[in-house]
Amino acid sequence: MKTLPPGLAAHLQTGATTLCWCWRLTRRDGLRQGFTDHDRDLVFDGTTFEAAAGFEASEVRESLGLAVDNLEITGALSSASLSDDDLAAGLYDDAQVEIFRVNWANVSERVLMRTGSLGEVKRSGPAFSAEVRGLSHYLQQPRGRVFQYACDADVGDARCGIDLTGPVYTGTGTVAAVLSERRFTVIGLSDYESDWFTRGLLTFTSGAASGQKIEVRRHTRNGGAVEFDLWQPVRSPLTVNMAFSVTAGCDKTHTTCRAKFSNIANFRGFPHMPGNDFLTAVARPGGS
Repeated sequence: MKTLPPGLAAHLQTGATTLCWCWRLTRRDGLRQGFTDHDRDLVFDGTTFEAAAGFEASEVRESLGLAVDNLEITGALSSASLSDDDLAAGLYDDAQVEIFRVNWANVSERVLMRTGSLGEVKRSGPAFSAEVRGLSHYLQQPRGRVFQYACDADVGDARCGIDLTGPVYTGTGTVAAVLSERRFTVIGLSDYESDWFTRGLLTFTSGAASGQKIEVRRHTRNGGAVEFDLWQPVRSPLTVNMAFSVTAGCDKTHTTCRAKFSNIANFRGFPHMPGNDFLTAVARPGGS
């Protein structure tokens, strides 16, 4: 149940209201952006809510229980602060969303209607639609240890213990030729065997994409030609001579941990767990 500020409650009782919607997005990098469906900018709570940003929201619904309540925001990429490149780069993934009902004639009269996070974002030309998920969706995410064959640590983290800063596990290179928005050949990594950086993390260190980190889908070496294929497109067009660093990848198997990293003591999986073949096995007399 919402508790309305006295001023807003009195305003609603008049029957002639001056209400609008305001949305505030807080990205994981800390950047805050505000948008409103009013025809002029509004400022409150340290945020400027930009007008005419092409935002429109579906009906807000809430239900009892632990079901995930969703709504959808649609709009156009017309805001100077909301770019197609940033959406493609995943900068808005899981961004926090706050939705306010505001009296635009007196912004102190407002109520927070909903909080959540951005889910799936779909784009079609200059338009986009974004799913806003209720906070209960976090209850559906795995927490704690996972009992499985594969390691549940990330290579290089505190539980893994591998130091990725040395030249054995971190390489640097530059883009030699662009094959697509995700594929390119490189210079400077010919000493590493194929798949050494598959599932590793590539970080651009120059160009318009500087600072962006993308997981490597595939790393191949054919003779002296080295090629990378990324899981996501680069947020700005790939260009020749863009520099990057990349860390060795891990497929989280017992064999790779031992052979590639010599780190079997810190393996966080359960490779000897009995599987379905054990559960379905039939006991047989010895020697028969």
